[in-house]
Amino acid sequence: MSNHDHIAAHDAHGHEEGMDKKRIWSVFFILLALTALEFLIALGFVHHWGILQKGMLVNVIYIALTLVKAFYIVAFFMHLKFEKSGFIICCSVVFLFIVYFIILMLTEGDFLHGAMTHQPLFPHK
Repeated sequence: MSNHDHIAAHDAHGHEEGMDKKRIWSVFFILLALTALEFLIALGFVHHWGILQKGMLVNVIYIALTLVKAFYIVAFFMHLKFEKSGFIICCSVVFLFIVYFIILMLTEGDFLHGAMTHQPLFPHK
């Protein structure tokens, strides 16, 4: 068997275990439901009905829903779910660092917001 036949056979095998129409539509509807939930929280619970107040809880909910959507996009549409475990671990470590940096930025932003609102930028002498 030539190298070209081996590559073609490997590609055909990889596509069989990957995404089919049913899985694509199921992932699409999961992403659609998560997006609809985000809009329901933003426009309904926060702005229209006033059930939730803007703040840390709403930010954590948005970040969690966005990370779940990012997982589905990366796992299924970028085919990471069907890769080898070493590559998945490598990408997961990078993903954890991104989450860590998001938490650091939120903490730093909260500190700067508190510092700037309690102390004037140019104090009067």
